[in-house]
Amino acid sequence: MDRYQAMLTFVRVVETGSFSAAARHLNVGQPAVSKTIAQLEGRLQVSLLIRSTHGLTPTEAGQRFYERAKTALQEADEAELAARGAGAGLSGCLRVSAATTFAALHILPVLPRFLAEHPDLEIDIILDDRMIDLVAEGIDISLRMGDLADSSATARKLATSHRVVLASPAYLAQAGEPQSPADIAGHDVVIHSHLPSVWSFTRDGAEASVTVSGRVRVSAAEGLRAAVLAGLGLTMASEWMFAPELASGAVRSVLPEWSLPTLDLWAVFPAGRMASAKARAFAHFVEATLTGGQYRRA
Repeated sequence: MDRYQAMLTFVRVVETGSFSAAARHLNVGQPAVSKTIAQLEGRLQVSLLIRSTHGLTPTEAGQRFYERAKTALQEADEAELAARGAGAGLSGCLRVSAATTFAALHILPVLPRFLAEHPDLEIDIILDDRMIDLVAEGIDISLRMGDLADSSATARKLATSHRVVLASPAYLAQAGEPQSPADIAGHDVVIHSHLPSVWSFTRDGAEASVTVSGRVRVSAAEGLRAAVLAGLGLTMASEWMFAPELASGAVRSVLPEWSLPTLDLWAVFPAGRMASAKARAFAHFVEATLTGGQYRRA
């Protein structure tokens, strides 16, 4: 039995809490995972897992083995990368989760550059606007925006975007351009159902808030884009969401002298284990892409 593969399998079982979830992450069948764990327990002559209706949890011996195995796997990953040299590419499969619209606009178009630097690397990109369980889904790195609800997550801020109020030129020509935050109350507003309905502005130390309402509510960023481009009203969004249209003039920002809270992009790594070299390299790549810096491998 390959000891590296056995340790990797056991670590994934503990982190995901089930044979089936570990099998999905490792891209093998569940029977193969069960057989590997049974062989590992047989070789060590100790029970490593407690099986119950609530899932799998490590025994005391299993917890000790998990901690040592996790460290060994991380060190092996780093040692291999160092041995191959600073100029060597990464290999294996990197699983990334990201919001659908953000990835479509800012990640997928530049992904060929990252893949060209690492021809032996494969990437699975899970597009989902909802928060997902990184460990259960076998995610190496998640790109998340806004405040992080999970305080136990390991995260690093990659970039920040301004928020703006914007609309299509056709809508502004028909409805007029607001001259102050208070004027927004008299406009049609396209509302993202997962965002606050109170918009807070600042200018030269002064604050202003407005409660918005509208006849159109959407539950996803792509719907918000489509509604605004169709001339259905104003909206508040990050510059990331409408970057191509702001550049082309297909939408225009209003109230430029007023500021809104900024939006942060975070690289979030699964809790309980060190970020892999692949995940760190991808985080650096995204950061450099969004901030205009020079991409350097981790």
